[in-house]
Amino acid sequence: MSVQPKIKRITVPEIRARKGGEPIVSLTAYHAHTARYIDPYVDMILVGDSLGMVMYGMETTLGVTIDMMIAHGAAVMRGTERALVIVDMPFGSYEESPEVAFRNAVRIIKETGCTAVKLEGGKRVAETIRYLNERGIPVVAHIGLTPQSIQVMGGFKTQGRVEEEWAGIEEDALAVAEAGAFAVVVEGVAEPLAARITRIVDIPTIGIGASPACDGQILVLEDMLGLSPKPPKFVKEFATLGDQISGAAEAYAREVRARTFPAVENTYGMKKVK
Repeated sequence: MSVQPKIKRITVPEIRARKGGEPIVSLTAYHAHTARYIDPYVDMILVGDSLGMVMYGMETTLGVTIDMMIAHGAAVMRGTERALVIVDMPFGSYEESPEVAFRNAVRIIKETGCTAVKLEGGKRVAETIRYLNERGIPVVAHIGLTPQSIQVMGGFKTQGRVEEEWAGIEEDALAVAEAGAFAVVVEGVAEPLAARITRIVDIPTIGIGASPACDGQILVLEDMLGLSPKPPKFVKEFATLGDQISGAAEAYAREVRARTFPAVENTYGMKKVK
């Protein structure tokens, strides 16, 4: 007789049920050891395509590949046991058709073990979200400032700062919710609009550069740890690890050059022969 494993991770229905309730805590992670540190404290971990910029020094996310997302997604899964893990679908992996998106999403889930995928766009990807959802793939949507579309947007520009832009962004939010997304990231959107979107959609909104009224918040881990040289305005640095890393590297270099490291306690002596 087969034994059904107990699900220890936070589930999609649990996140969905948090609409209007306790705020949902989310961060990005790209490798096992940082994911392990944050896993006890967050509800969702996003393996974001922001790894292209944070980990690989790319200027945008457009050069990120599905193989990169799978490698980092699998690493994060190995470092966690509690948080619901979502993996970004990179640029070019879902836009062609719902069928192509399905094949790529299945590969991501099978090869990483993650629970859900995230894709950018509103009305234009609603059909794809519905197609994935109907076939058992949970989807987080992403509206507002969508980094994979910066060539069209003309850069990383805040959305909805004039009311003439509101209707289109609201329509995007309603479309992805109706299509079956279980949550939606609202990025780089004027605060009053983000608060309004949170009121009008029946799924949790996860803000980043949006509003405290959102049902949850997400930040890039390296940004909030003080590891990014020029973080966006919406980032609060909860630590300054960049300064600590520089200081540690300076101290290490000084001791190596002075031959005070390695010391006796950092080296291995000979075994005594009986």
